[in-house]
Formats: sequence, C-alpha cells, structure tokens
Amino acid sequence: MAKQAIDLHGKAYQRMAFIWTLLAGTFTMSISQSSLSTAYPTLMKYFNVPASTIQWLTTGFMLVMVVMMPVSPWLLNNLRFPTLFISMLALFDIGTLIIFLAPNFPLMMLGRVMEAMAVGIMFPSYQTVMLRITPEEKRGAVMGFAGLVMGSALAIGPIISGIILKYTTWQGLFVVFMVIITLVLLLSFKTIKDVMPQKKSPLDYQSVFGSLGFIGMLYVVNQIGTKNVNWAAMTALLIASILAVVYFVWRQFHVAHPLLDLRVLQNLNYDLAVLLTGASYIALIVVTIIFPLYYQTVLGLSPFASGMALVPGAVVLSILNPVTGHLADKIGFKATMLIGMGMIVLGWALLVFIPGQQSLITMILIAALIEGGNAFVMMPAVTLGANSLPDQLISHGTAVITTVRQILGSAGVAAATLVLAISTAHHQTLGKVAADLAGYHAVFVTFLVVAVIGFIFAVCLKNTQASQPEKD
Repeated sequence: MAKQAIDLHGKAYQRMAFIWTLLAGTFTMSISQSSLSTAYPTLMKYFNVPASTIQWLTTGFMLVMVVMMPVSPWLLNNLRFPTLFISMLALFDIGTLIIFLAPNFPLMMLGRVMEAMAVGIMFPSYQTVMLRITPEEKRGAVMGFAGLVMGSALAIGPIISGIILKYTTWQGLFVVFMVIITLVLLLSFKTIKDVMPQKKSPLDYQSVFGSLGFIGMLYVVNQIGTKNVNWAAMTALLIASILAVVYFVWRQFHVAHPLLDLRVLQNLNYDLAVLLTGASYIALIVVTIIFPLYYQTVLGLSPFASGMALVPGAVVLSILNPVTGHLADKIGFKATMLIGMGMIVLGWALLVFIPGQQSLITMILIAALIEGGNAFVMMPAVTLGANSLPDQLISHGTAVITTVRQILGSAGVAAATLVLAISTAHHQTLGKVAADLAGYHAVFVTFLVVAVIGFIFAVCLKNTQASQPEKD
C-alpha cells in the first residue's frame, strides 16, 4: 500500500493531484516558449515591424528566463510553495492578457517579459518540488513524467500553434494559454500544498546584478550570424558580461547566503549530469529548429506541413519519457543515458554518412530517433544530479542544471545558424540546391561531434542505480 503523502503541517494530500496540477501549469508555460515561431509572419504584418524585431518575442523571452532561474532557489526558500506557484500562474496569466489586448509591439513585449519571468522561476522550481516529494527509489519514474514538460512541450509548441493559427488569429493562441492557466490557477488552490521547508535569508542583490551577465552573454551569442552588427560594441558587452558572470560565481563562494549555491559543482557525477542534460537539449532544440528549415528549403514543404512533420518525433519523445524513467530506476542511470546518447549519435551519424538529399520519411525517422534519445538522457540526468546532492542543495542543483541547459541550448542554435549560413555561402558556386545541402551537412557534422562528446560524458558517469527500498 502506498504511503500517504503528508505536507509540512502534517496534513494528508493527494500526491498525484499535486503532481498533475504542477505539470499542467508548467507544460502550458513551456509551450509558450517555442510556440510563436510559426506566427512570426502574421505578427510582422499585424504590428508592421521587421523579422529582427519580432524575433525578440522569443529571444527576449529566453534572456529573461535565464536571469530568473538562479533566483528560484531563494524564492523556494523564502515563500510558501502554494504562494509561489499561484503567484507565478497569476503573473503568466496577466502577461498573456496584456499580449492578447496589446495594440502595439512594446506592450506585447511587456507581456512576453512577464510570461518569461514566470517560466524562468517555475522551470527549476517544479523539478525541485517533484524531487523533494518523491522517494529516491521512485524518482526516475516520476521525473520521466516530468520530462513530458521539458521535452514534449518544446517539441509540440510549434505544432500546436500551427494548428491554432490555421483556424483562428494569433490572439487565439494566447486565449488558449489564458484558459488553461486560469483553470490550473483555480485548481491549484485545492491541490497545491505546502511541501517545501523554508530557510529564510536576505536576497543578495549584488548576485542578482552579477547574474545579468548571463543575459549579456546570450545576447551576444544570438547576434552571431545576423547582419549589420556593431562587433566593437558586442565585444565590449561580451567582456563586461563575462566579468559580471565571473563576479557572480566568485560571490557565491564568499557570502553566507548565496543566491545560487555553486558547491553543487564540486560533485563530479553532478557535473557530468549537467553536461549530459545540456548535450541532449542541444540535440532536441536543434532538431526542432533546423529540421523544419530543411523541410522548407530542401524538400519544398509549406511552413504548416513542416511543423506537422515534427509530430512523430514529439509523439516518440512523449511516449518514451515515462518509460525511460522506469528504466533508470531498474537498470541504473549510466546504462539508460548511454542508450540515449547512443541513439542521438546514431541519428546525427545517419545524416552525415547517408549521401545526398534525404526523403521526408527518412528525416522524420531520424528526428524521432534523436528525440527518443533525448528522452533517455534529459530527465534521467536531472534525477541523477539530484540524487548526487543532499536534499538542502536540490533546489540549487536543479536551478544550475536548468540555467546551464538553457545557455547551452541557445549556444547550440546560434552555432547551427552560423554554420548553416557560412557553409551555404561558401558553396554558392555549386548552385542553390547543392549549397543548401552542403550547409545542412556541415550542421549535421557539427552536432555529431557534440553528440559524441556527450556519449563520452555518459561513459564517464559512475554506474549508479536507484536505491532499493528496504524490505520489512
């Protein structure tokens, strides 16, 4: 018989209702991160702004997310979790309402910033809470379901938005977000309980200021490959941002109450888990961005058809996430992640070594292979990292993993875009089709190398298995 879940006040609560409410809210927020790419042409026409401006609805969202992630452990330690969760849902809902009503682009951007603040805080927090309320021997399975949020939402965001935009206006997309988040908000008053012990401390504003360096670094990375960039100013910003991040890191080891406790990085298995979740996330996000471009530029598909071609991979990812969680509990994290990184390596290798233009079916199958491999790596890596840490550091550990993953994912997209642009331009003399194929081949080679490095990280892991519960 399952042990009854008890909150901090000794009151029983329904653990599965708690988890499903948590996942529903975070899943909807996660979809909003990647859902706007298919709406760019519509939004450019509606607000009469260029693509470079509209891009900030995604780029700005990501930058705000990254700077909020290190603040999440402090919030978890200083606010009751029901208060934090409901506040973030409300912030996201208000931001979405502002977007829905926005008569101009600046107001829409304000709404996106509010959404991003909520998502940046909730991404690490929901993982910390789920790890906290789950016995260690069951964490793999539970975090497998959590992987539905991290992986599936990113993959299906463009698909869902493509379907909604086919039948309604761009505002309809945000109506869907508002309706779901409002329902989750109402439900959370009943299901979300006080399960996180507090350890109140003053907020270190100097660390918050130092963390802004992450925004500067990511901003410069996202300028790579764009035209008419003032690289003298970008270099100065990059240097200032690196110095701010160095100060941030130094300060975390020299204050009594660090904003983000970086002592978690003193554990080698945790460090490998961070790098592995980053490697798998790079593979996932590059597939969801580069493959649709391949479908459109090489295979001549429409934007809607290229979005729908992502469906099989998203389905495979969704099905495998819970399965891989159970597998990690049974055969250990190292074996599970070796399988996943092996699948990712094989996927990129097939793209590199099968010559010429690939058919749509081949690309869909390879996308499913790479996204399936992600299911074997990302959340098992988060769980392994948490299991390597004492309970009081789990919130800091998940915040570090989430922040690093977002930074590496952004760097991966920038690298893919830059390699594609440079290689395509270099082969222009071969004709458009051959130049496009050469550009994509260079991207595939680049990320095969990244995947092989990730596989090496998996080999270096300590062979851990979840602790088995003691028998009476």
